[in-house]
Amino acid sequence: MFIDKILQKRLVSHILFWVVLVGAITLLTSLNQGTFHQHLINNLALLPSQLMASYFLAYYQLPKLLYKKKYLRFIISTALAVFVFSVLARLSIIYFAEPLLRNDYEPETLYEILSDPVYLMLVYVPAVYLLPMVMILVKSIKDRFEERHQIEVLQKEKATAELNFLKAQIHPHFLFNTLNNLYVLTLDKSDAAPEVVLKLAGILDYILYQCTDPKVSIEKEIQLIQHYIDLETLRYGDKLDLVFDYRMDDPEVKIAPLLLLSLVENAFKHGASGNPIDPVIHIKLRIADNQLNFQVFNTKSPVNNKNRSLKNGVGTGNLKRQLDLIYPDKYELNVEEKDRSYLVVLKIKEIMQ
Repeated sequence: MFIDKILQKRLVSHILFWVVLVGAITLLTSLNQGTFHQHLINNLALLPSQLMASYFLAYYQLPKLLYKKKYLRFIISTALAVFVFSVLARLSIIYFAEPLLRNDYEPETLYEILSDPVYLMLVYVPAVYLLPMVMILVKSIKDRFEERHQIEVLQKEKATAELNFLKAQIHPHFLFNTLNNLYVLTLDKSDAAPEVVLKLAGILDYILYQCTDPKVSIEKEIQLIQHYIDLETLRYGDKLDLVFDYRMDDPEVKIAPLLLLSLVENAFKHGASGNPIDPVIHIKLRIADNQLNFQVFNTKSPVNNKNRSLKNGVGTGNLKRQLDLIYPDKYELNVEEKDRSYLVVLKIKEIMQ
């Protein structure tokens, strides 16, 4: 957090960079020959030219010329900049460093400096442009990391937005199915209609307000499924062979909300509603050793379901996309379709992560 705060303050981070860089170079060169004091004075004398060369290269020549393929202007500006900054560096050494380090010193004139370009190129060009090259390298690495971080943030935001959209699709789908059930009961003037409304309100309360977190306890999801089953049982009564068997070693295991409900919905949609004679729905949930195994079996009518496939259904496609986003490479979803039945098996590994 301390480093992040420094990096967020641009001026402070730049000053710290140059202090550390000049200090490190001064220390390393003083270990070879001369004293730390001598090298520090020389490096401070060179610093103004190095700063100008660094920022001119990093913020104008590279982004405005080289990266925009203005090669001729880049070459000309680089040649002029190298010469000008080398001359400024030599003048700084002559009029700042040398008087502090030597007593019997007569400074060169500007004419004498300009008349010896070979010495400038061999001595002062490397001295001036060593630190700018280091700065460009560090800046490139920093920009690359920031770019990758930004891409990761955008990808996460995109995944979150897509996941929220997929969850939102569940709500109207579920509501539509339940209201159809309620409509049938009201047509029959069934006494069960008020209880359906009450249970529907409880389910919608959970979906809209209680499962807003990325993960919820499996116990709450089981309660949701049980309420949904109770609601559907009111419609089908005793003619539906329904079993919901669940076992878990830890009821506080967390899971992404509403995943299991969509499979239960499909069982009723493709099973009970399409198979009015002796429909069967068996649901089994097991959680052990940080793994989830959820199986939903339902019978179907081969006539009513001739042109319908659970594998290609909207609900199943929605579920697969959510699983890809929440549990990438950690799940298996298999649909076994026969003439008179569906068996859907969902396995999630490392569910607690």
